[in-house]
Amino acid sequence: MNSADVCILIPTLNEAATIGQLIKDFRQEGFSNILVIDGNSKDGTGQIAEAEGARVVMQTGKGKGQAMIQAFGLIESPYVVMVDGDGTYLASEVRSLLKPILEGRADHVIGNRLENYSPGAFTKLNLVGNRVINLFFDVAYGTDLKDILSGYRAFTLESVRELELNKTGFEIETEISVECILKKQRVKEVQITYLPRNEKGATKLNPLKDGFRIGSTIYRLAKVYNPMFYFGIIGSIFILAGLLTGTFVVSEWFHGITRIPLSVLTALLIIFGLQMFIFGMLSDLIVTLHRQTVKLIQENNKREK
Repeated sequence: MNSADVCILIPTLNEAATIGQLIKDFRQEGFSNILVIDGNSKDGTGQIAEAEGARVVMQTGKGKGQAMIQAFGLIESPYVVMVDGDGTYLASEVRSLLKPILEGRADHVIGNRLENYSPGAFTKLNLVGNRVINLFFDVAYGTDLKDILSGYRAFTLESVRELELNKTGFEIETEISVECILKKQRVKEVQITYLPRNEKGATKLNPLKDGFRIGSTIYRLAKVYNPMFYFGIIGSIFILAGLLTGTFVVSEWFHGITRIPLSVLTALLIIFGLQMFIFGMLSDLIVTLHRQTVKLIQENNKREK
């Protein structure tokens, strides 16, 4: 591998405390093709990055997701490594991420932080939230990925070009993971080290707010990949609500009280819930047929070539 063929992509926002050392570390590892996409930092992050020899591009919008989308459109290198600029990842582990790609075993590699994190790297809330979100993702997409929120990843340029990204915030890692699954890319995980944030660098992540947005992103995007999961959750909520109201209606009936409006509501809730399951099954059938059709078209195109 020629290190010049690898673009080290670092999205930043007010990372003056860590960006300089991070760039030095990558240069010491032999990687000089470094692109910093700066979200209009107020602490001189861009100037520090330029002084250390990185190419700096100012972000045109707001949010990490928008920065990634903008940066992906600028890269022409055959391989891309994305890493957060907060100093929580080790440049010395970059070759571990690139290895599955260079060996032809993967199109996209995720650095798994959850097996080897340093004390203080995660709060208890963040750790529990990460595990819950990963479990939710695995159930929705039928995968066995351990850390879809990792900010240390490697891609082939072809993998990057296939991604259709729209999220502008911290949901971007989730959307990247979903897109790789949707595009049938080969995704591998490698264990990496995760360090505590620098004391001078405040986190920009709101665990509850951003956790909810990430969870809702996983759920909404599942509509086109696993519609039975998407409609099944809606149906389950309505049926559960119907069972709760129905239990009250039956209990009142045993006491000689007839609750006609609640009886009608119970029936409607259960019927609507069952309809959601039917929509899910029909949608799942359509998605399966669509995938088979696309597969046949691709196979025919390969034969013609």
